Amino acid sequence: MAWIALTLSVLVLWFASLCKIFLGSSAASKTTFLDGDKSSRRRNVLLVIAHPDDESMFFAPVINFLISRTHNLHVLCMSTGNADGMGSIRKEELYLASAILKIPSNQVKILDHPDLQDGFGKVWNWNSLASIIDEETRIHNIDVIITFDDHGISGHCNHKDVHQGVRKLLHDATGGHIEAWELVSPNIVRKYIGPVDIWLSTLFTRGQRNKQTHCLLNLDLHKSYAAMAQHSSQWVWFRKLFVAFSSCTYASTVRKIE
Repeated sequence: MAWIALTLSVLVLWFASLCKIFLGSSAASKTTFLDGDKSSRRRNVLLVIAHPDDESMFFAPVINFLISRTHNLHVLCMSTGNADGMGSIRKEELYLASAILKIPSNQVKILDHPDLQDGFGKVWNWNSLASIIDEETRIHNIDVIITFDDHGISGHCNHKDVHQGVRKLLHDATGGHIEAWELVSPNIVRKYIGPVDIWLSTLFTRGQRNKQTHCLLNLDLHKSYAAMAQHSSQWVWFRKLFVAFSSCTYASTVRKIE
């Protein structure tokens, strides 16, 4: 009987968490993320990712928030994800997913640089990354960058290098005018408790008094799933399970990079 009660408790908590997300649009309107002194205008935001599908698998709550606030979002993908020889396919899949997420295709740039190829153990030069990102910020007049933190959610070395490339840019004189935010990696337990983690993420951000951390609920779960499904070459059973149980699907905690 104890296991039945435990199972029912988990299901109730899961359902309550989903209800909070579905009814969270009014609460989300109260967040101060990207407000402050510049709240009267749209921000030019650059989302920097490592591979096609990163945007849907990890950053969907952030993207849905930015689009809902009519910010001008650009995506810079540092590789085609060609580790398995499907780079050209994955490139097109990113454009399809971006269309679902309401990101114009002309605001999505996918690189195929010989020194920035997808793969575990492939080390990406931080200076090269910083230079490429700097060029994009100048072209599009970017004032906000969003990317991975130093763990990269999944621990992938390419994710970590992208973070370090952004940090290198910020520390150089050329990046001093840019505001940058990182997607906070949850610990292994929180990472796989699905929507239940929104309560912990909310408590965590409320405990930060400096306003440098924000919790963004996913305002459109259906759109997120539909976008990830466009990555048909990657949409295998274990990734479907990841998207269903990953807390990253339901909320994003973003923290300002100092």
